[in-house]
Amino acid sequence: MTSKVGIVGAGLIGRAWGMIFARAGWDVALHDAGEGVAQSAVGLCAEGLRDLCAQGLCDDPDAAAGRIRAATSLAEAAEGATLVQENGPERLEVKIALFSALDTLAPEDAILASSSSAIRTSTFTEKLKGRARCLVAHPVNPPHLIPLVELSGAPWTSPEVIGRARAIYAGIGQVPVTVQKEIEGFVLNRLQGALLAEAFRLVSEGYITPQDLDATVKDGLGLRWSFMGPFATIELNAPGGIPDYCARYTGFYKRLAADPAKPEVYEAPATTRILDQWQAAADLPARMRWRDRRLAALRAHKNSQAEE
Repeated sequence: MTSKVGIVGAGLIGRAWGMIFARAGWDVALHDAGEGVAQSAVGLCAEGLRDLCAQGLCDDPDAAAGRIRAATSLAEAAEGATLVQENGPERLEVKIALFSALDTLAPEDAILASSSSAIRTSTFTEKLKGRARCLVAHPVNPPHLIPLVELSGAPWTSPEVIGRARAIYAGIGQVPVTVQKEIEGFVLNRLQGALLAEAFRLVSEGYITPQDLDATVKDGLGLRWSFMGPFATIELNAPGGIPDYCARYTGFYKRLAADPAKPEVYEAPATTRILDQWQAAADLPARMRWRDRRLAALRAHKNSQAEE
């Protein structure tokens, strides 16, 4: 029997989830509160699946597209679903209202997951009868090209639900990781935030241009990070592995950690100095399409390489 996912919110993230689940053989019911949005999303998903096929990331785009349909109501999207993926606006009151409705409409054993980027599960599920089945499943934009999904439950989220969610997301080709305790921003955005803050400081204080800083990441750190994480990286950067690395270099890192970038790096005049040096893309949508093509090529390459 084919599993069904209810997708609530048919914007960029919702459509990406629709393509991911349909590509993996799931039936997809898309719902959006905006008039005609879900219907339009079905065609956009079909177009996106054809693009994925051209990039080597979808074997049968027509069959996948045929598994996606528009749901005329929230109840229709949730009916019979194994999992419901919520992609509404990033506002707490919206999450509370949607999850309250979904807790009533979805089957009792359905997992209720939010794509929230920073709102913690506990803040919108505390009063729900079925709160144990709720969690955040935070994707990375664009989710159909970047497979990571951060699973972050509330203190009352069932471990069994987390385990089932991990199996589902892994089964559709994503890479789930579990955030073991709730924390604002989860893990990816906290790591990204630490790097961004230092990048803003280094450029705004005149140590490097924004263009050369980007080169430092994409042609330096990013090459290693595209296939190994920071712990695996430092293990190979000292003859005795991680303990040796810590003994050799943590004095330097402790001095850096004692003087972190301040919040003001995200405000004028720091941002003004950065923007004065940055040449904005003349056609931002075209630049996004370029990014997606490069990501697709990288994803296809990584898929072709056997993990050791």
